[in-house]
Amino acid sequence: MTTSHKIGIFHYQLGMTDGVSLEVEKWKTVLERMGHQVVLCAGRFGKDEGVLIPEIYHHDPEIEAISQNILGLAHSLSAEALAAQLADHKGRAKTALRRAILENDLDLLIVNNLWSVGMNIPAAMALEEVRQELGLRAIAHHHDFYWEKKVIPNREDPLVARILDQYLPPRGAAIQHVVINSLAQASLARCKQLPAAVIPNVFDFDSPDWEVDAYNADLRQAIGLEAGDICVLQATRIIPRKGIELAIDLVAALDEAPRRKILEARGLADGRSFSADNKIVLVLAGYDWDDPTGTYLQRLKEKAAGLGVDLRFINAIIGPQRERKAGVKVYSLWDSYTLANLVTYPSLWEGWGNQLLEAFRAKVPVALFEYPVYLADIRSRGFDVVSLGSEIARRDRLDLVEISTKILQGAADQCVEPLTRAVRRDLAVERNYAIAERNYSYDQLKDHLMKLLLELDFPTRI
Repeated sequence: MTTSHKIGIFHYQLGMTDGVSLEVEKWKTVLERMGHQVVLCAGRFGKDEGVLIPEIYHHDPEIEAISQNILGLAHSLSAEALAAQLADHKGRAKTALRRAILENDLDLLIVNNLWSVGMNIPAAMALEEVRQELGLRAIAHHHDFYWEKKVIPNREDPLVARILDQYLPPRGAAIQHVVINSLAQASLARCKQLPAAVIPNVFDFDSPDWEVDAYNADLRQAIGLEAGDICVLQATRIIPRKGIELAIDLVAALDEAPRRKILEARGLADGRSFSADNKIVLVLAGYDWDDPTGTYLQRLKEKAAGLGVDLRFINAIIGPQRERKAGVKVYSLWDSYTLANLVTYPSLWEGWGNQLLEAFRAKVPVALFEYPVYLADIRSRGFDVVSLGSEIARRDRLDLVEISTKILQGAADQCVEPLTRAVRRDLAVERNYAIAERNYSYDQLKDHLMKLLLELDFPTRI
């Protein structure tokens, strides 16, 4: 006999194009295929779906001040003010969370990052207290940890020490911890003495291919690309740890005379010609409002202008799904991949790497910086990518990272081949697709989730 369950998935924000939102959608799909009901619960939705709980949203000035003071990122509140504001916001969050859980009859919570990154600590505390009071089980899905930000909390403060020990993350037999890579697994064990299962990012390899169709056929024209232009796609959010300045350097190197001559002489791998009038364009499809510096996009634009790189920021017309907003045609993130001749993934740090899987799924060549999780968990699979190395050489006057000139030039030379040789491109993208499908599909996620639910004593559908 099998039992279906009413599962609530919680995060600060959902229905966006960030990695957590995308991964939540995948978990929701697989859990529903297993026979469970899933309710999305978030402080903000990019798409109109799920239960809106504004009290758990993280980008609120008071919430940010409380959380930053606890983590030692700010010292703007006295101990008395911190305790009072914390109690007030926690109380309001508890009321809202209890209502959402009871009204939706949830019997299992899947908590994404609220208990690990510390961006809304009152909500993290509230959710754990409500969970305990209602006797619910939970899967704590940690994509990142607060200590990865090099924070220095004041552990001498009893309130801070109690919060860190009891809530970030909470402990108990009713909570199963999940991380997305082996480095995080080791970090959680070292810092909190907690075991965790590793469930990597996955993708739906049975979904239709992303191709040019009647809806997206005008996207190239909408962003001003000519027929023969090369599109280098950066599909991630625009935040400093994504290392997007390395993509700018790579495009600048590709656009140097010796390589342009090869591109013009050979033409492109898809049969288009590339002339002296055509451009190599770096297209940024992600959004920038999570940038903690508030200046990263502007610094990228300044760097690109200085190097003569054609940079297009197109997020105004890119969203989680196709739609029209106030008369403006919006394309899905997947539509942007139909433009791409090359995907750059120069992240300095990733919990796993959603957009990397997307590039493999889209069958587009990839140039990447070998970030720590790639080195630890992914490279051994044997993917065929252009490497930007794994070491930062220096920072420039804009505080943007650079790699060695030798590695950069070598990577640019390697990129020319899949851009101009159909056989070379096809060998790489078909190999990458096959490896990714074998290791990171929905079938693998289903196996992981069945095991998790069994460990929490939940019968699962097969």
